[in-house]
Amino acid sequence: MVAPLLEKAVAGERLTPAEGLSLLERARLAELGTAANAVTRRLHPESIRTYNIDRNINYTNICTAVCDFCAFYRGPKDPEGYVLPREELHAKIAEAVQLGADQILLQGGLHPKFTLDWYEEMLHGIKQRFPMVNVHGFSPPEIHHFTKVNKLPLETVLQRLRDAGMGSLPGGGAEILVDRVRSAITRGKVMTDDWLNVMRVWHKLGGRSSATMMFGHVETLAERIEHLERLRQLQDETGGFTAFICWTFQPDHTQLSQTIPTGSHEYLKMLAVARLYLDNFSNMQSSWVTQGLKVGQLALQFGANDMGSLMIEENVVAEAGTVHYLTLDEIRAAISELGYVPRQRNVHYQLLGEEHEQRAIIANRHWTNHRRKDPPAKPPRELVELS
Repeated sequence: MVAPLLEKAVAGERLTPAEGLSLLERARLAELGTAANAVTRRLHPESIRTYNIDRNINYTNICTAVCDFCAFYRGPKDPEGYVLPREELHAKIAEAVQLGADQILLQGGLHPKFTLDWYEEMLHGIKQRFPMVNVHGFSPPEIHHFTKVNKLPLETVLQRLRDAGMGSLPGGGAEILVDRVRSAITRGKVMTDDWLNVMRVWHKLGGRSSATMMFGHVETLAERIEHLERLRQLQDETGGFTAFICWTFQPDHTQLSQTIPTGSHEYLKMLAVARLYLDNFSNMQSSWVTQGLKVGQLALQFGANDMGSLMIEENVVAEAGTVHYLTLDEIRAAISELGYVPRQRNVHYQLLGEEHEQRAIIANRHWTNHRRKDPPAKPPRELVELS
């Protein structure tokens, strides 16, 4: 019987790993959604649901790790490898700011040669030109890689990046936080304890970060719950996670291309269980970029309280063939249709001023109309996504 477990979670009592697994294995989608929505309404009784405007800028695709699930990375000697010129980086940020962004998501591959000075210089350049833009920067695999290349302690690396202008840390590279899974799908990349420790040290320095999960590849249901359990334990310890975002693995053009894609039913089920299990996480994001508009909207009734980001650019998921794109008006309408007031927020889930929000709406309408008349020549490199 799963009803007592759902009642327990709705009441705010903590589920055990065995109980979480039981929900994944046995609960029906509708009852999971009802329970997850009840938890969301308890945590967020306000009449609003939020979204963010940012740009996912990949400063390089050169990477020493080999990830079977990634269609984006290129090896150090691959002719398709690139490092984004600073002028282009700044132009991308300027365009995002014009569209109402208050942050950028800055991530890349594990470049074998760049020292910490190179990253500090990049951050200094951004903050000098765009002092009000939050740099949601790098990821635990990148940070761990920086410690190895520079032979520096983790705390030193994080302090130097923070002092140079890194404002918050995205949860990328988590995939599934179980070493068996990580060993099966990647080589040369951070393992579970080190991923978590990057977050732990960042939180203890006063930083905030998001947490993610990419599922639907080689993991078991029990390993999905183990992933949630490790995040919940760290959140108990530090309280530094602002939000949880999960999405389904996109297999096209990867080494795991024979994997049967995980459908929307499983996505909504996983999101709902995450909302019930992660009782110490305030926020859950929808992943419309992998699910599309309708399921992304439905996620707001299956545990999510945030529509995620208007992605003025997204490259990694796009390289795997998933190119869902929403305009700002479509994101706002998806929220309004459910009876909520759409509001723009920052990385800390604080609402931005209504004047800023209105300027962003107008700017995005002009930008969208222009793109419809003159679409980009190469959608995967100049697309739009997540944090």
